[in-house]
Amino acid sequence: MEHFLERTYLGNTVRDYLIALAIFLVGILVVRILKVLLVRRLQGWAGRSKSRFDDLLVQTISRFGIPALNFLILYWALYSLELSPRMHRVLEVAVASVVAFFLIRLVSSTLRFLLEDYVRRQEHGTEKVQQVQGIILILSVVVWGIGLIFLFSNLGYDVTAIIAGLGVGGIAVALAAQNILGDLFNYFVIFFDKPFEVGDFIIVDDKLGTVEYIGIKTTRVKSLSGEQIVFANSDLTTSRIHNYKRMFRRRVVFNFKISVETPPEHVKAIPQIVRDIILGMKGSAGPTLDRAHLLSFDREGMNYEVVYYVESPDYNVYMDIQQAINFAILDALKERGVALLYPSLAVKISGQ
Repeated sequence: MEHFLERTYLGNTVRDYLIALAIFLVGILVVRILKVLLVRRLQGWAGRSKSRFDDLLVQTISRFGIPALNFLILYWALYSLELSPRMHRVLEVAVASVVAFFLIRLVSSTLRFLLEDYVRRQEHGTEKVQQVQGIILILSVVVWGIGLIFLFSNLGYDVTAIIAGLGVGGIAVALAAQNILGDLFNYFVIFFDKPFEVGDFIIVDDKLGTVEYIGIKTTRVKSLSGEQIVFANSDLTTSRIHNYKRMFRRRVVFNFKISVETPPEHVKAIPQIVRDIILGMKGSAGPTLDRAHLLSFDREGMNYEVVYYVESPDYNVYMDIQQAINFAILDALKERGVALLYPSLAVKISGQ
């Protein structure tokens, strides 16, 4: 048995290999025990806490701390052996690469967590998280690029030529993809300036619908008829956008016309009748009366104009109120024998 343990392979005895294997197995067992005792307790503590930073701590230990310890044990076991200069170099490169990999992933994950946590703490934060995916992708590319440059520099490579090549290549790519880069920069404009967000109902020219997704190149809108409309980000930032999600009250103007043969006493009474109808309607969304007047008259009839406010951006709420007003006006005019002449509804809506 002793003779077998003293046999030499690649500069190390069988005993040396067994010691290295024992170091690795014992170390892995210790890490497993540590994971069970420490990580599970931390998870329970984080579950009882309202802060999200303890979740980041547990996630960091689970995803990066434990794998890093496993790799450290493997490195310790291999380093206990007598290795050739070439194998030492391979081990150094492997260690540098793995350390860089874990550090880059740690920085990238931390930035992602902090950015998403910042967005979630805003109003409608869960919906807004979708908007930051493009920024997270760009941040990840930048972090990985910087990390790889530092890795090559530590391994002894001349990164000056690499950076110069990337600069020349970047200029060429920028010239060849001006439209794509324009959409990318306009994505940042949309994200930071926030002319609209996911879930907002917008009108762009003659297109209207609800914003479903904001990407680094395009924004997707679900139209009222059901189809998806895809806008380039550059088109949106150069267009006039009506954002109805941010309209806190709706101004409504409508007209109706009665016959010129209507007796003067009824003509004079109608504005007050309309005012009483609107003022008598109660609800959390109004309506709030602005005015009701005889606007004009001509050979066809007497034209009345009514203005009121709906204290809600919901279009269905506005339509319910307008319908109730229309029914009440019809009933009031019918009671007085007043003929409604060619009724037309011209509605102007603006947020105030």
